[in-house]
Amino acid sequence: MGCVHGKCCTRYPSSSDDDSGHHREMKPYQCRHILTQRSLELVPVPSHNLSLQCSALTQHGYYPDTIERENQDSFCIKTQIQGNPNVHFFGVFDGHGQYGAQCSNFVKDRLVEMLSSDPTLLDDPLKAYNSAFFATNFELHNSEIDDTMSGTTAITVLVVGDTLYVANVGDSRAVIAIKDGDRALAEDLSEDQTPFRKDECERVKLCGARVLSIDQVEGLKDPNNQNWGDEESQGGDPPRLWVPNEMYPGTAFTRSVGDSTAETIGVIAVPEIKVVRLTPNHLFFVVASDGVFEFLPSQTVVNMAAAYTDPKDACAAIAGESYKLRLENENWTDDITIIVVQIKGSSNSGAGDTDSGVDCRPMVMRPVKGSLNMRSISQSETYGPIRSDFSDARQSCQHSASMNRSAAIIVPSPMQQRALQLDVG
Repeated sequence: MGCVHGKCCTRYPSSSDDDSGHHREMKPYQCRHILTQRSLELVPVPSHNLSLQCSALTQHGYYPDTIERENQDSFCIKTQIQGNPNVHFFGVFDGHGQYGAQCSNFVKDRLVEMLSSDPTLLDDPLKAYNSAFFATNFELHNSEIDDTMSGTTAITVLVVGDTLYVANVGDSRAVIAIKDGDRALAEDLSEDQTPFRKDECERVKLCGARVLSIDQVEGLKDPNNQNWGDEESQGGDPPRLWVPNEMYPGTAFTRSVGDSTAETIGVIAVPEIKVVRLTPNHLFFVVASDGVFEFLPSQTVVNMAAAYTDPKDACAAIAGESYKLRLENENWTDDITIIVVQIKGSSNSGAGDTDSGVDCRPMVMRPVKGSLNMRSISQSETYGPIRSDFSDARQSCQHSASMNRSAAIIVPSPMQQRALQLDVG
């Protein structure tokens, strides 16, 4: 979710200028950019006789005005956290702004390192998660990366035995598939943090943010009308956050890591955490950037993933469909990153298996961003989402894996007959 070619309005003041107007001297931050599919992995969870079969893919977006723009998404799959065979981490990080790729990769590395080094992780995963996000955000602010107008969202899943701890900052998403008769039903494991949410909108307003769409900022619509509908109907011009009397930063999300300017008006790095206990009816979960969910509802993503035995094929199909639908509606595409994790055990065959009893019915592809509320039929044991207490909103504003090379997806350019070949690195 964001403006043309990004999640925040980068046409506004450059992030290289600090509040005093002086240029901030930056050093280069070295990071790897993987634009390929990760090979299939089978990760055992011996404490509960489970195994996780997973794969991931990150797809460079198509930006006709800036063909050489780097992929700002990144992902992390780290198994056996703290040497424990029952603890595993899966995360997707969607960078934005001029230094979005650096922010994304920095947070990808440091967040999992923070969790891995926290001695309280297994005793109190919720506390460890909050501490890790707080410390990573603090380090990013004080790093060589200019995060004045750049940052990243983060959607992460920590598996501890048969329990998922899903921590979300931003508008990427995690969704789990639940077997219900002959169908795989989608249940969102996270809730997008955008001004469309009344609670988030009110919170940032208390921190001083102006919340307006671009049409409202430019005088094309009444700025006093604060009813923006929902993402399904108004995703093309969403409400955004602006510094009072200024035309920046224009973020379409209310939480992120980095974004020090937006932090002054309520954009925070505090995660919302949902805890889910796995049952034999849980088939698989998907962790993906909003490049996937912009045009594919959660249920459609689950339907597609359920149609494949191999999660590599599921990743490729979903990424390809997301890319295609975007180009049918726009002349550019967002970066797309997806992790599919199949849950296999003595009572659970996983997605795509012939004995799973799941009927992969035809999908209806809708050019909207939305999700279906399946909580009423879920067998998840849910303790959340767990949110921090913002009783004093203004005070809260002040706080703020080894990759294998394989062929990248080659996608057609809408303006060229030949395929646009992505770099592999």
